[in-house]
Amino acid sequence: MPEQSNDYRVVVFGAAGVGKSSLVLRFVKGTFRETYVPTIEDTYRQVISCDKSICTLQITDTTGSHQFPAMQRLSISKGHAFILVYSVTSRQSMEDLQPIFEEICQIKEDVRKIPIMLVGNKSDESQRELDASEGQALASKWKCSFMETSAKMNYNVQELFQELLNLEKRRAVSLQVDGKKSKQQKKKDKLQGKCSVM
Repeated sequence: MPEQSNDYRVVVFGAAGVGKSSLVLRFVKGTFRETYVPTIEDTYRQVISCDKSICTLQITDTTGSHQFPAMQRLSISKGHAFILVYSVTSRQSMEDLQPIFEEICQIKEDVRKIPIMLVGNKSDESQRELDASEGQALASKWKCSFMETSAKMNYNVQELFQELLNLEKRRAVSLQVDGKKSKQQKKKDKLQGKCSVM
């Protein structure tokens, strides 16, 4: 946990096109974009209540390609919680998570103390390559939580972030957002470590 900061940093990883940005945008802005736009890295902030005070959920939406290993390492080292997303329509997208999970283990060491959610997105699609049971089996192997979502249908999106925060045992965090919109902010933003006054 951050010492002098009310920022709680959640990092979203996954292969290109699995719906990472769609999940984040659905959660933060309540919107869904039909077209695919590749992400380099975006950071979103969502103000939530935690421990009877206000804290900022900082969500880093990472690139789906592995072109930026230094950025990936930095995101892992700064992250407090992780969402590993695959598409239920692509077995390869699940396999692509293995090296990311291994890197989280390597950098964070004891992953049992870190909230990690394995997420099977696009659960509304009929052309599935993966059953929920396969996601559950991988989550059991990794000793993390599992959930299927659909950013398009807004299925389990709010629940995903709530569950991730429930895994954070050191803070009582709840997603009482009260309709406040967060502004998209770029990675270079220097606001880390400052409290948000509401």
